[in-house]
Amino acid sequence: MVKMLDRLLLFLYTLAVLVGSALALAAAFAWIPYEDAGRFLRDVYYDQKIAFTFIPCMIVLFLISIRFFYIAVRPGRAQAPSIDQRTEFGDIRISIDTVENLALKAANRTRGVKDLKSRVRVNHAGLDITIRAIVDGENSIPALTEEMQGAVKRHVEEITGIPVAMVSVYVANIQQTAPTFRSRVE
Repeated sequence: MVKMLDRLLLFLYTLAVLVGSALALAAAFAWIPYEDAGRFLRDVYYDQKIAFTFIPCMIVLFLISIRFFYIAVRPGRAQAPSIDQRTEFGDIRISIDTVENLALKAANRTRGVKDLKSRVRVNHAGLDITIRAIVDGENSIPALTEEMQGAVKRHVEEITGIPVAMVSVYVANIQQTAPTFRSRVE
């Protein structure tokens, strides 16, 4: 929610700066006559109707500026993405990389798999794990992927204690075996 509000404020702030800089450029190129600019400044000083419109707009821009200044100078919280859990003893943080490596470890135990990559996403139902695999082409792909899905789900849930909602396996290719040539000596 805070990020959405900051994005809205950034949009409004950018729009105000764009309009203000366009007006300043127009004044610098003398596209706005000096008399009109002077009349506007005089109205801001002496016409309460214009002043009561101008003052709140400038206060809002000032507050948005303070917010963006705070965001720019606050200490960064650059942390690796993680899954946070609370237990009776305290907080536990498990990085997404850890879960990806656990999934790879479990999937690698499946016979007939040659090259693996994994991606983990967190959703409200648990973890969505996607495994990209290259297989040897010697085993049944449906049986191999089903075995891999079960192994990954059990292993990740057992080690992390986090429910796995779905394990998707994408078989990218089969491993190409290079033909072997025997040299013949005569």
